[in-house]
Amino acid sequence: MPPSDPVRGTAAMIAGAVPDRMPGAFVVASVADPARAATLAPLALATMREAEGLSLVLPLDAARAAGFETRAPFACLTLRVASALDGVGLTAAVSGALAAAGIPANVIAAFHHDHVLVPEAQADAACAVLAALAASARHSSADG
Repeated sequence: MPPSDPVRGTAAMIAGAVPDRMPGAFVVASVADPARAATLAPLALATMREAEGLSLVLPLDAARAAGFETRAPFACLTLRVASALDGVGLTAAVSGALAAAGIPANVIAAFHHDHVLVPEAQADAACAVLAALAASARHSSADG
């Protein structure tokens, strides 16, 4: 069965943005050496090539084994909504709600879903904030 069309409407994206916490913890690292980057990239949850090197979102154990700083791990929250890459407003709503709660957030847009890296120690609070945001959007759309 082919996937359904991605959601583009701002209210619908926010209403569907219920978070699922991915198992494990992650570390964001940067590697300038191309050989080392090639070795670590297959282990990464996500990568982004930057002028300074390859940024990697590595599982905590892989980051630790590679010698990266691991004192501040992140949890990865996947937003359930299949948001369109050209949709407007989801990232702003999610990052704004988390910022209002004092929770740092790093958003990664992938093809099917958006993913939010938050400090592992604040993951439960972030899930609660995002679940409330989605519920509020669903309630508002039901009223209108």
